[in-house]
Amino acid sequence: MKAGIDPILKEIAAIFNANQKEIYLVGGAVRDMLRGKKIHDWDLATNALPEEVTAIMRKNKAKVIPTGIKHGTVTVIYKDHSAEITTFRLESEYSDGRHPDKVSYASGIEEDLSRRDFTMNAIALRLPDGKITDPFGGKKDIKAKIIRCVGNAVERFNEDGLRPLRAVRFASQLDFKIEQKTKDAIPGALENAAKVSWERVRDEIDKILASSMLPSAGFLLMRETGLLKLFIPELDACGGVEQKGFHQFDVLNHSLFACDYCAANNFSRELRLAALFHDIGKPQVRALDAASGVYTFYRHEEVSANMSRVILNRLRYPNAVIDKVCHLIKEHMFLYTDNWSDAAVRRFIARVGEENLDDIYCLRRADIYGFSKKNPDYRSIEQLVERVNKVLEKSKVFTIKNLAINGSDLMAAGVPAGKMIGAILKELLETVLDDPEQNTKERLLEIALNILKEKITQ
Repeated sequence: MKAGIDPILKEIAAIFNANQKEIYLVGGAVRDMLRGKKIHDWDLATNALPEEVTAIMRKNKAKVIPTGIKHGTVTVIYKDHSAEITTFRLESEYSDGRHPDKVSYASGIEEDLSRRDFTMNAIALRLPDGKITDPFGGKKDIKAKIIRCVGNAVERFNEDGLRPLRAVRFASQLDFKIEQKTKDAIPGALENAAKVSWERVRDEIDKILASSMLPSAGFLLMRETGLLKLFIPELDACGGVEQKGFHQFDVLNHSLFACDYCAANNFSRELRLAALFHDIGKPQVRALDAASGVYTFYRHEEVSANMSRVILNRLRYPNAVIDKVCHLIKEHMFLYTDNWSDAAVRRFIARVGEENLDDIYCLRRADIYGFSKKNPDYRSIEQLVERVNKVLEKSKVFTIKNLAINGSDLMAAGVPAGKMIGAILKELLETVLDDPEQNTKERLLEIALNILKEKITQ
């Protein structure tokens, strides 16, 4: 362990030791070191008071920022490396269910560790010698891949409503199991969890989605413990919604397996979200076809896109992410056959957007994988990709901006300004999608004036 300590951390430790102060690496960094992983974030704990930390580090040409001074934390930037340094502390009285009302300084590292969430995060590594302090058996739990609260799980979850969701996220992210008493305490903490800001909920969901393991494990744990119904009730409602005749799995599991496919292939956050929510409207539109005895889900993609926009707004995702995800969901239900004409392929490109083609192929592959997970047949996607590429070689006119004519040209030719301009441009685009050879200024002006005459005489 000593050999794995970064030289910059050793330098910081030497500075503190020279001032007769203790300093420890704590939290997730120690957990990850014990798991043989590289560490990137440095959380340090010390018996030096915040003003002492500030004076010591500024004397050694470090920049000190009072990022959490009321909780005893400062951020130190030393030789282009950043570390959060917090005075040993105890916390009490969590009236908002998230943050301590009272913070007092602790006498030593063991007291400081006692306030932490899980045993795997309640381990300290003394700097610079690497001696481990592990009062709650965190090393043993890491080895056994167990997530266990420090002390009483009910008390820990009542202190901070984010901790239940963090437990689930860690289980998914690290491929650990939640110890039974810890898991049993989660349903009773839902009222407290409901106080957590949507931004923090979103961050935890993003980490589940980003898991290199199986995001489905995290979402299924959320469902089992009541967290999914609390934060994403629309997804929870997909559980048990059978779709026999089309899929092997219910809507929830199908969606989760599609999301797993995206994670396994390292697809973007937007694709993982789109896979997670692409069928979320199915419970609303499901209808039983009396003749076949099979459930249908007509136009579920439109309902799913609308519902996803509500969910993503609730979770405070950026507008650009929301627009991208909802567009992919709305367009995911294409079924290519070799009898598509070139015009049909061009309309597909125009509808999806050339910039979204790769993503829509990936989402459709994920959807197909989620049907049964076994022997997915992607041949129709491969055939469509080939057709699209051939069409793209011949034409690049898929939006009004690509036309050889614009609104100014139309007004110069006598088309009145206003809605008429937009309506005619849309019709011209349809003409060019049918036949790209029509995309010349002269020909489009001729067609535009004919459209104008028809509209005036109507």
